[in-house]
Amino acid sequence: MIEGEILEKYLEAGRIARECRDSAAERVKEGEKILDVVVDSEEKIVSMGGGIAFPLNISLNEAAAHDTASPGDERVFKSGDVVKVDLGVHIDGYIADTAVTIDLGRNDLLVGASRAALNAAIGAVRPGVRTGEIGAMIQAEIESRGYRPVANLTGHGLGRYLLHGIPTIPNVGMQGGTELEEGMVFAIEPFASTGTGMVSDSSRTEIYSQISGRQIRLPSARKLMKKVAERNNLPFSRHWYYEEKCDLALSQLMKQNIIRGYPVLHDVPGSLVSQAEHTMVVTADGCIVTTD
Repeated sequence: MIEGEILEKYLEAGRIARECRDSAAERVKEGEKILDVVVDSEEKIVSMGGGIAFPLNISLNEAAAHDTASPGDERVFKSGDVVKVDLGVHIDGYIADTAVTIDLGRNDLLVGASRAALNAAIGAVRPGVRTGEIGAMIQAEIESRGYRPVANLTGHGLGRYLLHGIPTIPNVGMQGGTELEEGMVFAIEPFASTGTGMVSDSSRTEIYSQISGRQIRLPSARKLMKKVAERNNLPFSRHWYYEEKCDLALSQLMKQNIIRGYPVLHDVPGSLVSQAEHTMVVTADGCIVTTD
């Protein structure tokens, strides 16, 4: 079981993430600029003593994940939008990952589907349960409301400066899977969709992370990498470091396989996707939800 100082860091990250998530969600209103919500929310994380585990994701409608504000982003929230706010905080590398969906239309049932699936999954978490069983519960809750779970997105293990580790928590039922053990830390994040239930890459990419430490020739790329290296391989946003030649530097670093991009993931045009997410630590008889 995780305990002592490390558990306290997970709990503190969860406390900050919960407050910042709720504060960001309150800002999601018709006419509000996405860039303002992103910048203010990320500043709030830092002001509360947390580190930004990944750029604040704000994904609209058919977009499920990996969108955030671009440099000079003029987009605003509109009536009818289904808005996913996905936020990560770390304390000394120990991460809390949490998300909520805000409905600016009439999609209460869709929003409730992902939330009910998350609650059912949390209620099943304990040592000995297999992740395939949890996926089946998520799938049943979403399908019972007439929607499709997004099958190619999953929950994920969390470690120190590690956002996607073991176990993987599917959003659909499967045979077997990882057996949960006391002390595991992970996020469960059901997605419910009115579309196909499968997401694919869009042409928009705003989030990146370092994947290797090769030599860099281009001066602007070397300058960018000095800043990126401080992230300990955690993702970063293009707008954080945007200046002249930033896009050229990113392009060169991608070509050299020094960084990778995370394109916005979306279901089919015209569909709507909802998301709910909490982080938890498995205990002897259940779990501690750090972000609730």
